[in-house]
Amino acid sequence: MVYGKLSGDKEYVRRFSAYRIIEHIALIALFAALAATGLSQKFYALGVSQSLIAVLGGIDSVRFLHHLAGALFTALVAQHVLLNFWGIVYRQWEPSMLVNFNDFVDALHNVRYYIGIADRPAVRARYNYKEKFIYWLILLGGIQMIVTGFILWFPVAATKYFPGQFIPASKVVHTNEAMLIFLLVAIWHIYDSMFSPDVFPLDKSIFIGYSEKKRFERRLAEPENEAGAKNRELQRR
Repeated sequence: MVYGKLSGDKEYVRRFSAYRIIEHIALIALFAALAATGLSQKFYALGVSQSLIAVLGGIDSVRFLHHLAGALFTALVAQHVLLNFWGIVYRQWEPSMLVNFNDFVDALHNVRYYIGIADRPAVRARYNYKEKFIYWLILLGGIQMIVTGFILWFPVAATKYFPGQFIPASKVVHTNEAMLIFLLVAIWHIYDSMFSPDVFPLDKSIFIGYSEKKRFERRLAEPENEAGAKNRELQRR
């Protein structure tokens, strides 16, 4: 754990490397490009979609930009998966994003907290269950988008290996999955990163690599209640 002072008297802890910061910024840019060029095609009858298509140079230009962003997104996902596989298997990195039983315990504990049964929310480790769940939803959903996207991009080649029904099925899955991921990021992830009372107006750790030590230590502390004792007992097993 690396601590330091960036400015003033506040102490900070290093959460993300420079590589992860660049990776996340690239993901934000590609996600925005894919959402803008993809959803404008899905909802082409809307005035805002038609305006965006006109600004980008017409439907052919929008499709080209969507394909380009999709290819870059594929490369980003591929390097992410391969790098982490190599790091965990050969460099013995901690698989900190793997979902475990304690994450479900925390999720159930937070349900109790939200309905007033528990006196405080679950607090745990470097990545909590919400961060892990959205990570896997976006990663697995992104892989699904890549597969269906390439089927739609190269339908003739796809029919050499798959039945023709895969083409319309891929269109349904691709467009609806895109809307689901967009809403997931817009409603859940952006709230947790910007509008949550714990981080408002913005959690800057993914951009600067550091988080305030006090805030980070609150994540590591176990709740001093019955649920916290049970969580600690589960960790010892």
